[in-house]
Amino acid sequence: MLAFSGGLDTSFCIPWLRERGHAVHTVFVDTGGVDAAERACIEARAHELGAASHVTVDGGPALWNGFVKPFVWAGEGYQGQYPLLVSDRYLIVEAALARAEALGTRTIAHGCTGMGNDQVRFDLAVQALGDYRIVAPIREIQRDHPEVRAYERRYLEERGFTVRTRQQRYTINENLLGVTLSGGEIDRWQAPGEDARGWCAPRAEWPAEPLRVTLTFAHGEAVAIDGARLPGHALLAHLNTRFARYGVGRGLYTGDTTIGLKGRIVFEAPGLTALLVAHRALEEAVLSKQQNRFKPEAARKWVELVYEGFFHDPLKADLEAFLASTQRCVTGEVVLETAGGRVDAIEVRSPHLLAARGATYAQSADWGVAEAEGFIRLYGMSSTLWAQVNRGGAT
Repeated sequence: MLAFSGGLDTSFCIPWLRERGHAVHTVFVDTGGVDAAERACIEARAHELGAASHVTVDGGPALWNGFVKPFVWAGEGYQGQYPLLVSDRYLIVEAALARAEALGTRTIAHGCTGMGNDQVRFDLAVQALGDYRIVAPIREIQRDHPEVRAYERRYLEERGFTVRTRQQRYTINENLLGVTLSGGEIDRWQAPGEDARGWCAPRAEWPAEPLRVTLTFAHGEAVAIDGARLPGHALLAHLNTRFARYGVGRGLYTGDTTIGLKGRIVFEAPGLTALLVAHRALEEAVLSKQQNRFKPEAARKWVELVYEGFFHDPLKADLEAFLASTQRCVTGEVVLETAGGRVDAIEVRSPHLLAARGATYAQSADWGVAEAEGFIRLYGMSSTLWAQVNRGGAT
């Protein structure tokens, strides 16, 4: 059972596994980012390379419920930047294992390299879900072939298989969450080339008129856009299309990988970026001060677990229970606006807004001078006492 995307790595895996005596059954888990033509192309590619069977699974609903909802609740990127765009791997594993059970095989193959994070995510997820034998062809060849991708291309071409032009330069991951690009000049710490671009339009192509979108949330989950209710995965796909035209959600990220190397990628997440901005604006207005202070600590740990492969660790479930609890009053509407490049939450409406009836920050208050001075005196007592006692100089 091979998790198959049609890219260079998984394309290499089919003939490599067949030459070692395996009947290769492929499954493509469609987690968004491809159209009907591309799905057909992936299926044709699998059969061209010699797959014994191929199935396509709709992974959009599982990705929304299993990752997007708790990620938006968390509201934090990995190392403050990266929005975990390849977290569909965990849902791909679940669908692949279901297919393996249907086929009666306990041997699972994937196209992850031995240099990246995905191998950790795939292997730990498989090991957490059952007793399977894992085969990773790209890991097996890398010791003997340091230039792995060049070897893969040559291997396929020598057997009469073509390599798609774009795959010769970049490793491209595309799903409902967004697009990541690595390889080429990106890996060489140089400026990304003009074709290192996925969905996000360049500045010269941004529309002249700003875009406004209203998102409706119920208990922390986005349920409608401009008043129209949509399933979560369809809503995110709609946001991707609209905000990509304005170049929203594109970044160049360098971070610490699970195995200790530095990773550098171009990423684009227009819809997810819009969701995060809207959710944070609503959440900060309805949570208490102590909730807003503490929640990011739990959120960052949840993000680290997901990034590093611990998707099925019990601590992740514990943290999600806490995150879900914080969302019970995160209900309302947020109006987003973008003129290009960035997006802002310009209006927030909720029955749970923590607005005092008789006071507005820096404008008006329903308390007097004596109350304000008393609060300040008590609030700062420790610091004031230290200053008074040590005014002559601490010894």
